Formats: sequence, C-alpha cells, structure tokens
Amino acid sequence: MGFMRLLFAGTPAVAVPALEALLDSRHEVVAVLTRADARSGRGRRLAPSPVRERAEEAGIPVITDRPRSEGFVERLAALEVDCAPVVAYGEILPPDVLGVPVHGWVNLHFSLLPAWRGAAPVQRAVMAGDEVTGASTFRIEEGPVDTGPVFGVATETIRRRDTAGVLLDRLARSGAGLLVASLDAIEDGHAAPVVQDVDGVSLAPKLTVEDARVVWSYPAHVVDRRVRGCTPAPGAWTDLPDGSRLGLGPVTVLAEDDAVDVALEPGRVLVTKQRVLVGTGSRPVALGEVTPAGKRPMAASDWARGARLDESVRLGAEGTS
Repeated sequence: MGFMRLLFAGTPAVAVPALEALLDSRHEVVAVLTRADARSGRGRRLAPSPVRERAEEAGIPVITDRPRSEGFVERLAALEVDCAPVVAYGEILPPDVLGVPVHGWVNLHFSLLPAWRGAAPVQRAVMAGDEVTGASTFRIEEGPVDTGPVFGVATETIRRRDTAGVLLDRLARSGAGLLVASLDAIEDGHAAPVVQDVDGVSLAPKLTVEDARVVWSYPAHVVDRRVRGCTPAPGAWTDLPDGSRLGLGPVTVLAEDDAVDVALEPGRVLVTKQRVLVGTGSRPVALGEVTPAGKRPMAASDWARGARLDESVRLGAEGTS
C-alpha cells in the first residue's frame, strides 16, 4: 500500500479536522498552504490561522505566500507533491498552479454538488430549509468555482434545531473521512471522478450583513431558518425603534396549540413572565439569546427587563423588515 506526498491548503478552524485526518492517514503532509496572519479580536492583533497553528504544532512547514505571487509555482514544484487537498483555503488558484501536483488539487466542499456551489453552502442550505446536505470531494479545474468532477460524497441530515455552525462542525468531521478515502482511492488507482450533473445546480454566495436582517413579515419557519442559517456568522439581526441593531440567536417557533392572548402583527413584541414573543407573518416566535449594540449576548427576558419595553414596540424597519 503506497502513499502520496501532500500539500494541504486550508485556513479556518473548519479545515483543521481534515488536516488532523490526513496527519493520521498513510499519506505524508509535507507542507501546509494557508492565508497570511490576519487581524482579529477587539485588539485587532495579528493572529495565525487555525490551520497554521495546528501545522506548526505538528512541525510541518507553512507557506503563506499567495498563489499568484512571484516564485510560487517554482516553490510548489520543488515540494514534489503528488496531490494537494484543499479545505476552505480562501484563495483562487491560477491555472499554472493547478497543473503542478501530479494528481491535481482535490477540494472538500460542504454540500452535495452541484447544489450550493460557492462560499456559503451550509448557511444557504439551512436558510433554504433543506432536509439533507453533505460533503463532496472534487478536482479543482479552471473556470467557475466548485464545478470539477466529483470523487465522492457523504450525506448529512439537517436537524430541526441545527445552526449553520453546528451543522458545519459535523460536516467538517464527516468530510475529513471522505477526503482521506478519496485520496486513498486516487493513490490506489481506483478513483473514478464523475462530471457534475447540469441539473440541480444552485449557488451559495457569501452572506452579507443585509442577508442576515430578519424580515418579520415572513412566515415563522422562514424567520427561524434565516436566524439559524446566519448563526454564528454573519449573525442575524433586527432594527430597534431607536435605530440601533439587536443581534438575534436562534428563535423558537410557537406550536400551533400554544395560545397567545393577543394577535401579534409582524415585528410586534409581547413580553411575558417567561418569554419574549415577536409576531411574524404566521405564528409568533420566542426570542432566545439576543445581543444589544455594544453589549454581550444575554437572555431575551433579561434584555426586555432592562430595556423596559412597552406594548407598542415593534422590531424591524416599519415593523416588517
């Protein structure tokens, strides 16, 4: 049983399980390619990517040069890698780079391709109300993103209370095993990549802050999906009457037999002893954790007490958006 020399390309924490799986595999990770240190946190200090931190712990050389930088192709060729697995690296690979590894670049993408091609497949799947998603491995080719032939897939059920973050964590773990299996098949000569179907294509562009605004006139199940799909990032939110924004954690859709004494118009707030309810285009929802501007997350009931809300309060611009 042989092995391949690998260059692993990845940046955020979601890529670390795949790197861990490759380190435990029969293959040899000879170098790691990751984004340069970025400023983060309140102090805006430069911090290494999670992938860089794990690579350095393992004693693996780290490359932070961008693929289009001068001398990158030569440096890559000198590594003599057989294949380059990729997980959430965050850079477009130019054609001259794609051709260097013997078996190319194999990307782990968190959707069942051709569904949800793009930067936010998990968030978009949750927001769309999909019942099943998964992970796919495919060969990166020139042209539109996430369109190369697929080596394998792993499916994952989307649970009723899944946030995008929780679901992505599960996919990162199951996808790591899929990536190793795909690389094993490539090295063994058993891989049979399948061209993606032209039917079933959907796009998953990166979520904007505006995408995360809750529209209270939408039905409760749509509000629920939007909030969960935007958790933890970019974070769902709504407007308060004073013009500030209120961050929203996952909400609970009231059951059909959960009676509310008053009719709640979209965006209208009702504070009870145990709950903070908000009207939608269908049934009300109960707020969970909220984040007022400039403050830490807190229970909605604690926020409502401190804010001294009256019965006329409506969330969202003009109460509907």
